[in-house]
Amino acid sequence: MTPPANVHGTAIVIGTRGFLFIGPSGTGKSAVALHCIGEARARGLFAALVSDDQVFVSETNGRLIARAPESIAGLAEVRGAGIVAVQTIEAAVLIRAIRPMEPPFTERLPPEGETVTVLPSLLLPLTRLPLFPSVSAFSTLIAIHPEILES
Repeated sequence: MTPPANVHGTAIVIGTRGFLFIGPSGTGKSAVALHCIGEARARGLFAALVSDDQVFVSETNGRLIARAPESIAGLAEVRGAGIVAVQTIEAAVLIRAIRPMEPPFTERLPPEGETVTVLPSLLLPLTRLPLFPSVSAFSTLIAIHPEILES
């Protein structure tokens, strides 16, 4: 097991799959992650926050494990509304990084096999999640990764 690295992002779990939302500050990571949790629950899936804003990521047996720093466990920032208490799970195995993106897009298609380095020796597959005002971010995520519904 590697010592945890503090990664800027938001980690959630849907079913048994952990997702790490990444991107610069103010790009909607927390809002999109909380929306996905709500939509997953509305569809009868287990979903919970692991950590918001800071995520401790460590490697165990080749898997990336996400946890919350103790000082922010159970809390999420809703930009403009403040800090709120959210149902959390202690840890999750991360399977994918998600980068919320608003139009306009410079590329029509993402690079094939795109990854992001989370720890120096470990990569996560990266999904670019386009955000449109009239479309549910969770519905878009399911369209890209329908296996989420099999959790």
